[in-house]
Amino acid sequence: MCRSLSIIVLALSATIASAGDVKKIDFVHDIAPILKARCVECHANGKYKASVSFDTREDLLKSKAITPGKSAGSELIKRITSNDIEQRMPPKGAALDAKQVTLFKAWIDQGAAWEPGFTFKMSTYVAPLKPRAVKVPAGTGHPIDRIVAEYYTRNKVTPATIIDDAGFLRRVYLDVVGQLPAPSETKVFLESDAPDKREQVIRRLLDERRNYADHWLSFWNDVLRNDYAGTGYIDGGRKQISGWLYNSLVQNKPYDQFARELINPTADAEGFIKGIKWRGNVNASQVVELQFAQNISQVFFGANMKCASCHDSFIDNWKLDDAYSLAAVIADKPLPVHRCDKATGQTASPRFLWPELGTIDAKATKTQRLDQLAKLTTSPENGRFARTIANRVWQRMLGRGIVHPVDMMANRPWSEDLLDYLANYLVEQKYDLKKLMEHIATSKAYQAKPALQIKEPIGEDYVFRGPELRRMSAEQFMDAVWMLTQTGPTKQSAPVVPVAFASSVPTERQRMRASLVNADLLMRSLGRPNREQVVTTRPDLLTTLQALDLSNGAAVNDLLTRGSSALMKLHKTPDALIDAVYERALCRPPTVNERKVMHEALGTPMSAEGVADLLWVVVMLPEFQLMR
Repeated sequence: MCRSLSIIVLALSATIASAGDVKKIDFVHDIAPILKARCVECHANGKYKASVSFDTREDLLKSKAITPGKSAGSELIKRITSNDIEQRMPPKGAALDAKQVTLFKAWIDQGAAWEPGFTFKMSTYVAPLKPRAVKVPAGTGHPIDRIVAEYYTRNKVTPATIIDDAGFLRRVYLDVVGQLPAPSETKVFLESDAPDKREQVIRRLLDERRNYADHWLSFWNDVLRNDYAGTGYIDGGRKQISGWLYNSLVQNKPYDQFARELINPTADAEGFIKGIKWRGNVNASQVVELQFAQNISQVFFGANMKCASCHDSFIDNWKLDDAYSLAAVIADKPLPVHRCDKATGQTASPRFLWPELGTIDAKATKTQRLDQLAKLTTSPENGRFARTIANRVWQRMLGRGIVHPVDMMANRPWSEDLLDYLANYLVEQKYDLKKLMEHIATSKAYQAKPALQIKEPIGEDYVFRGPELRRMSAEQFMDAVWMLTQTGPTKQSAPVVPVAFASSVPTERQRMRASLVNADLLMRSLGRPNREQVVTTRPDLLTTLQALDLSNGAAVNDLLTRGSSALMKLHKTPDALIDAVYERALCRPPTVNERKVMHEALGTPMSAEGVADLLWVVVMLPEFQLMR
């Protein structure tokens, strides 16, 4: 495909990428234990000898002790390998051994990855467990906005202006149903002078049961590590929950019921708690029972139990006994405890993570224990349950959680009142997630222009300024391109359930959805995970592989080539085709300059190759790929 210089310049910013190195060093297990044992006594939690801080990755970088990607030039490596007793670190005790030095070198060379949200700085904050009543500030207007306005005043933040109608429409379509609005829908919305037209479109989209389910299926497949093919499905070591999950979304099943049916399931929903039975021998922390403990705690409580499945956690306060006690709930026989893959000689006894909320009877049958766990998880006294999902929904719709990261719910939220208000609202609405989404989407906080962060804020330094720019997910990108090009998957798998389109949905949006088919190589490249483990958020940064696949990949080239043929049959003149592409892709007409560049791309006469070039330019634009 031939692309002129002016076309490439127009799309250049979409191909800027960060390195996508494969991470081989595990910070939690390989690096954090050494830092904790040998470094943080002098370089963390308020004690920073030589002005070097290991509190966070950002603090370490500020100290200039390491240069990510360049271990040979890092001061840390020079110090831990020095033979000079005055220079060597750590100054007390024996020097680090060769294996530890090798780990540090590899960690730095691979980018010095750090567990999201982790810090060696001790926090005095204790996340509440039980629900907390919130007094919404007095005044008129949306309750969310009143809470946020008080926060803005306290933090001296100037509220962002409200996004225009076209930007709002594109944002809310992508957030609620994962699709771009059809040009006819955009036209009707922009021409309407109804004062409540935004509220109307939010409600209408939430009422599109199939499109809502098609979109949110991807989120829940990630979270519940459910897929249509992959590890374990062939030999019976894994079981799908696709039918149950899809129908639950179509029915808008209350979230507490949804959770109970996953924890104490019928046959069609049991695949989640069964996890994956791996072939051969596995580490003790990866047996099915420990997978159960890890998945339950991460999904429903935003708690990372992976580290505690091997030993007492280095990143939070969870202990080995906590992980094994939760794992014992599902065990068919006595569960021997292992520490770092070595048997301790002890046997785990079933126990809930927060015993103050209730007990699990060790003498009960497994089904009875699971029922007790399901009830404790969704108990009205368990505020962590509602807070966790409220935080996840906020993060999905505004780009960053009130608690960040979303799987570190013990961290301090930037607004405790807002988090508790949303959690309480969800409970009051009988755990109706659609009502929570509607409540968020109708606020000015959601409808504001994106906030541009100059740098990634760390921990409690973060200040909320409004929604953040977000990339389309792999499925949103594919759905948008299929709609734009009037095409679809080349090798279509059978959908999870028969697709039925509502009559009110325009033909342009009545398409096979990417969430319903097996992932192809392009979707994998764009971030759709293999779902062998829980994934609650996908990476935000564009990788080198993604940039290459988008700019010069065979899959994109084939898709746009097929699309060019389809569009040339529908639009006989260059201007008609240019207008159609811009209205579908960007929800606006082209500017005078853009039209001139696109005419250049199309050539004279208009050719299929020129149309493909035009499509490539548009889908490479940040305006297309980003949710603003």
